[in-house]
Amino acid sequence: MDLGLRGRRALVTGGTRGIGRAIVEAFAAEGADVAFCARTETDVDATAKALAGHGVRTFGRALDVADGAALRTWVADAAEALGGLDAVVASVSALSPGPDEESWRAEFEVDLMHSVRLVDAALPHLERSDAASITTISSVSGREIDFAAGPYGALKAAIVHYTQGVANQLAPKGIRANTVSPGNTYCEPGFWAYAKQNLPDLYAQALAANPTGRMGTPEEVAAAVVFIASPVASRISGAHLVVDGALTRGVQL
Repeated sequence: MDLGLRGRRALVTGGTRGIGRAIVEAFAAEGADVAFCARTETDVDATAKALAGHGVRTFGRALDVADGAALRTWVADAAEALGGLDAVVASVSALSPGPDEESWRAEFEVDLMHSVRLVDAALPHLERSDAASITTISSVSGREIDFAAGPYGALKAAIVHYTQGVANQLAPKGIRANTVSPGNTYCEPGFWAYAKQNLPDLYAQALAANPTGRMGTPEEVAAAVVFIASPVASRISGAHLVVDGALTRGVQL
């Protein structure tokens, strides 16, 4: 299936590792120009070099997405470099499930507020696109109570609510907004790779909960993200797409 992304312009936060990196690569493989960011300059440079073989334009920058001013500047610079924006994906997470106030602040600023600021900064550019889309990355931890209950789960749930509100507000402008929630996704480096080596009981418990007998891959999540962000999904907005291999058991109404 041709997703209609060739020549389109995508912007992805957290695009050098794990799910974010897979999303960036999937956009590039479809022929889309891609802007991405991450905290580490060396990771940004390495990702840009890896994408060179796709023959698309890239625009990478090292920044902390919790820094609102830096995030807004990068979005503006990326839109100028790529000639506009068609798809925006907010995929960074603080991954702070602890009960302390620092974890709550980190999840609020990084997971939720970076998504809000990203959408606000990108909106003027998306308004000029004829196939504009916003995709936020939440988690199954935002859908049900699990070991990550607390700041991580609560703010991931807030992302879903926020995005569905955005979808309703922006529909008259032709801008779509959806959320993708991955289940347990194994990547190296990543939380589950760390848990496998250092938290074997938690890893075994999580693996056993997956009815497919395995965790997901970043590429599987990226495929869902790129599809729902593409012009092919033009009628899908306000959706919450769970990519978890039937891990969660709640009925989503």
